[in-house]
Amino acid sequence: MDVLSDAVTAMRTGQPHSGRVHWPAPFGTRNPPVAGAGFHIVLQGSCWLFPPDGAPIALGVGDVAFLPHGSAHGLADSLSTPLVDAAASLAEIPPGQDDDGVPADQHPDGSAAATVMLCGAYLLDRSRAHPLLGDLPEVIHLPARVGHHPELRAAVDLLGGELEQPRPGGDAMLPALLDVLLLHILRAWFDEQPAHGVATGWAAAVRDPAVAAGLRAIHSAPGQPWTVGELASQAGLSRAAFARRFAALVGQPPQTYLTWWRMTLAARLLRDGDAPLATVARKVGYTSEFAFAHAFKREHGSAPGGFRRSAR
Repeated sequence: MDVLSDAVTAMRTGQPHSGRVHWPAPFGTRNPPVAGAGFHIVLQGSCWLFPPDGAPIALGVGDVAFLPHGSAHGLADSLSTPLVDAAASLAEIPPGQDDDGVPADQHPDGSAAATVMLCGAYLLDRSRAHPLLGDLPEVIHLPARVGHHPELRAAVDLLGGELEQPRPGGDAMLPALLDVLLLHILRAWFDEQPAHGVATGWAAAVRDPAVAAGLRAIHSAPGQPWTVGELASQAGLSRAAFARRFAALVGQPPQTYLTWWRMTLAARLLRDGDAPLATVARKVGYTSEFAFAHAFKREHGSAPGGFRRSAR
């Protein structure tokens, strides 16, 4: 088990979705905030992304823009184009065509088509946001650069091909490709964070060998009765040194994070499965169902049984 996969899985709800979209110039679209994360990938043309804060971002062919917090944002062909609500400006392209019914790379007059993008969204449960994803910026911009992140580029090509020309098995293929794309976007961002001196928080925690070892131990066996000393042993540090480094990078002491992750995992098990409460309790490290129920209610505000019923 690894922390990145767990962080994404813990927050995911429902199926991701995506499509190829086309804006003939001039275009300006205002996208409201969503309960999830979204992405835009430029396949053809160019545009500007207007984040909730900060300067506009120029997007060219192959660029990836990922909004991990589902923030409101704008897209336009130029800095001067007014923005209108997304529903009034967005058109999804039928496979292999643009919205005029001609090949997507050409208009009837022979001129190049306007901006064509892959756009999609992941539904996420913000009530239990993993701090690893909470540390991400409002917008992650991954410019297309030759030789950089070849796995991400391969995922984009596969997703784009599947959307352009649907084939048998697409209903199973698309969600899997979207999951692969999400993980490659996050990997690429973490890989680009400075290795020394500047990266902070979870970007530094996942690259710190000692802290990462402790996190892997917690996530691989959340039901084990971990002590700080045992986690320090996994990390190859003294108890005190490990506790200080873990708290400085993760933002909370090892035992606090362990309890938080156990309760997050328990909520997912209750929401998504039918295992008895005693079984869920054992999986997250509680030999007593009563002790588990007490800890769960303290963390989530309701007893496990009531949480399961309300979640469904």
